[in-house]
Amino acid sequence: MSTISQFVVAIVVGGVAGIVLGLLAWRRLRTQQLRAEFGAEYDRAVERHGSRAKAERELLTRRRRRRRELGVRTLSPEVRDRYRGDWVRIQDGFARDPARAVGQADDLVTTVLGDHGYPAGDFEERIAAIRVEHGTILDAYRRAHKITTLARHQEASAEDLRWGMADYRAMFEELLPAATAPARNRPAPPRPP
Repeated sequence: MSTISQFVVAIVVGGVAGIVLGLLAWRRLRTQQLRAEFGAEYDRAVERHGSRAKAERELLTRRRRRRRELGVRTLSPEVRDRYRGDWVRIQDGFARDPARAVGQADDLVTTVLGDHGYPAGDFEERIAAIRVEHGTILDAYRRAHKITTLARHQEASAEDLRWGMADYRAMFEELLPAATAPARNRPAPPRPP
């Protein structure tokens, strides 16, 4: 083989290796981004689909489709301020009646979701809709909603109610971030083991 042929082969092999490495790096970055965006929902999708590639395709497809379908809206500053005032009143009432405050927090988060354009149907329908934009906070929202249900049946402990309020606060802050805070995908508060 001539020197020119060896040189051409080396260039082709190097180019192919570069493309393969670039593709692997891109896939790794996409996986990291999807994990950050969807949180525990990413792992659920992998488990449900049996492979990372299928789960990622489904998450990307679902996210694009749901964004188009939902027509999620940004709330006006006046509406955001009103909701923040409502949240402060609910938090202030927690010391007097924790179960009532948790129920009010659930109602407020549901109202804020509805005003953003998310479906106001049952809880599972809301979960399916918000997982597209707020995947990292869904576990907190599920826990808080479960505690609300327990509280409505007088079965929640004081500790449950404190965690429920913390989880609702995380969800509320995700939906109405402070002006100085990043708007998306803050992790839910850590839970004790």
